[in-house]
Amino acid sequence: MSSTFIHFMTENVLSFAITFLLPLMAVAFVVGLTMRALIYYTVKRHDWFAKEFEKRVHQFIEDEDPSKPGDYSFYVVTKRVLERTYYEIFEVRDRLHRRKGDQVMATGDRLFLIKQGCAWLVKDILKQLKFLKWNNGNPKLLNITKTTFQQNPCFNRVFGLISISHVHDVLQIMPGLFVIGGIFGTFLGIVKGLPSLGQMDLSNMEVTKKIMDQFLYEISFAMNSSIIGIFFSVISTFANTLMSPDKVFAEMIDRFEASLDLLWYRSSSNDYPREGGKFDEHRDPAEALAEQSIKSAVAGTIRVRDLDSTRKPQAS
Repeated sequence: MSSTFIHFMTENVLSFAITFLLPLMAVAFVVGLTMRALIYYTVKRHDWFAKEFEKRVHQFIEDEDPSKPGDYSFYVVTKRVLERTYYEIFEVRDRLHRRKGDQVMATGDRLFLIKQGCAWLVKDILKQLKFLKWNNGNPKLLNITKTTFQQNPCFNRVFGLISISHVHDVLQIMPGLFVIGGIFGTFLGIVKGLPSLGQMDLSNMEVTKKIMDQFLYEISFAMNSSIIGIFFSVISTFANTLMSPDKVFAEMIDRFEASLDLLWYRSSSNDYPREGGKFDEHRDPAEALAEQSIKSAVAGTIRVRDLDSTRKPQAS
């Protein structure tokens, strides 16, 4: 019974493994590199929004007079900067794609749900910030930022379907799996070739030569599988290092949280205006930016009038 099982394994399972091992390793290598690139690009789109938000926070800080702390609500000023970031970056993209004849959405936005992910991020951040109680200390903005980014359903899934965390865990162990697959192929070739040596007949050199040629073929397969497995492992290790989403995610969290800290220290309260309106991601960016420009111009005019009114009594 044991000999029958061994014969079945040798003739069927081992033959199947020898035939399909290298193609399976090649397919896994290509799919792994593709998924690594897709995951990296998805996380980089997250980081792209964080960089744009950081840029506009610094612009807001530089435009203010540091000697005169403004009477700002942290929620209001954060909402304003987040909306400006969202509307501006997609207004530029929409304008470029209108020139190319694409009136709806860029291909990358469709596949990676970039616009939806940014909108979800803005809405969820604002939803959590409005419940913060004002104090002179530093609230747990890091925890809020990390939780919001981790729970984003658009940026945590490739194409909105494939979980990034699960695929990332598999890709991390793939270099080791390629080495194991190469070693497994080596043993398969040796096991497949050794039984044929027992059929050698030194008195018949022609048959002996055929047996030796077949044995050398099996050994060459064994060596090639090890070489290919090591090659795939090295390339996968480099890909995991150069396109590591963990490093990008950590830098992204620190950048976004530091930007919120700047706005927090620049604010004097965290009042939540009931009549302020909700963030509308479906609104036309050009219209929203135009309205913000009008409000800024009106506010600037009012400030100029106030300054004039305070200067006239002093002059008299």
